[in-house]
Amino acid sequence: MSAAKGNDKERLIGGIHSVRNVLRHGAESITDAWVDSSRHDKRIKEILSELRSHRIPFQQISKQQLSELAPDINHQGVLIRTKAPAATSEAELPGILKKVDGPLLLLVLDGVQDPHNLGACLRTADAAGVHAVIAPKDRSVGLTPVACKVASGAAERLPFIQVTNLARTLKMLADRFGVWIIGAAGEAQQSLYEIDLKTPTVLVMGGEEKGMRRLTREHCDQLVSLPMSGTVESLNVSVATGVALYEVVRQRLVFTRK
Repeated sequence: MSAAKGNDKERLIGGIHSVRNVLRHGAESITDAWVDSSRHDKRIKEILSELRSHRIPFQQISKQQLSELAPDINHQGVLIRTKAPAATSEAELPGILKKVDGPLLLLVLDGVQDPHNLGACLRTADAAGVHAVIAPKDRSVGLTPVACKVASGAAERLPFIQVTNLARTLKMLADRFGVWIIGAAGEAQQSLYEIDLKTPTVLVMGGEEKGMRRLTREHCDQLVSLPMSGTVESLNVSVATGVALYEVVRQRLVFTRK
C-alpha cells in the first residue's frame, strides 16, 4: 500500500460525491486512488470504471486501511490524492468569457482571506452557474488545500482567476462585455431584491473584515444590501454570496419560463 502523504501541493479527497466531481471535472489532477475492497455496489463500480477509463492507478484495500490513510475524512469507501488546482491565468479571462452562451454571471471576491469562506463561495458559485470567480492577488486567499476541500470539486471545474489590478479588470469587463457591476454593501439603500439581475452581471462581495476596497466600490455601477431584520449587522461572506447568487438564479429562471 502506497503512503498517502504528499507535499503541500497535494491533498486527499474522500467521499463518493466529492471524488466523482473531481473525476468528471479534474481527473488529470488525480495521482493515486484507494477503494474499499469489500464494496461491490453500483456507486463504487461506477467510480472504478471512471478510474480505469482515465487510466488512474488505484489500490483496493480494506475499510480500516482507508481510515488509517485519512482518519479525518469521511471517505465512504473511496479516497484519492490530487494535485492542488492552480488559478487560471488572468490573460485567459477574455477567452473564457467569449465562449459563454447566455448572460454572463461573474463573482468577484475582494479581499476574502479565509480559505473556508473561499471554498464555500466556490462551491455555491459552481452550483449557481457562475462562469468565473475573480479575486485580487494581494490580501486574498488562493486555492489552498483547505479551500479546495471545502469547495468539493468546484475548484477543479470553475475558473478561479487572481488578477493584479482588480479595478482595471472590472473596467475591462464593463467596456468589453457590457456587464452591470453590482457591489454588496451593508449601508446601501437599495435592496438586492429591487434590481434586475437578468442582464450580464458581475456580483462583487467584500472581504470578511473591511468589505470592498474604495477603488472596487468606485467601479461598481450599483451598490445593494441584503435586508437584515435581526440584531446581527451582517452575514458571513459565503452565506451572503449564496443568498445573492441564488437571487440571480431565481430571476433568470422566472424570466426564461415566461
